[in-house]
Amino acid sequence: MEIEKLARKAIKGDDDSFLQLIQLFKIDLYKTAMSFLRNDQEAIEAVQEVTYRAYKGIRTVKESFYFKTWLIRIMINYCNDQLKKKKIVLLDDELLKSHGVSENHNKLEIKDAMLSLDERSREILTLKYFHDLKIKDIADSMQCPEGTVKTWLNKALKELREKLEEKGENLNV
Repeated sequence: MEIEKLARKAIKGDDDSFLQLIQLFKIDLYKTAMSFLRNDQEAIEAVQEVTYRAYKGIRTVKESFYFKTWLIRIMINYCNDQLKKKKIVLLDDELLKSHGVSENHNKLEIKDAMLSLDERSREILTLKYFHDLKIKDIADSMQCPEGTVKTWLNKALKELREKLEEKGENLNV
């Protein structure tokens, strides 16, 4: 696969390969930033900052196959840091729809429910439902067993459902 080849070169210090990878994934980075930050300028700034952070830390990537996951994880961490500063947690409409929550539901209640979830839960939900990563890929990127990721994912979904049911919402997952 060409991406893996580019990632291997980038890890070894090839700047051109790194730039090609960033070009390939810049839309994914932007979409991730927008789903968290909900602001075009902040999302663009996030892509720039994450590109810089990735460039500085490229040599820490252990497996070239997981370059994209590593990059997205940097973005998620950056966005979570930004949201902590603002004390705001936003939920993307795609995630809502994937769980059968229609646009008619009170999004403020859903955002409140997400606010109660811990960072790890939000991260796992983002990787699973925004980036359609498999449990195995999430486990590898988080350096933990697949069973642990499944447990965390189920716990996050259960907590989200419970919070919404408390407010009279019904989330069928």
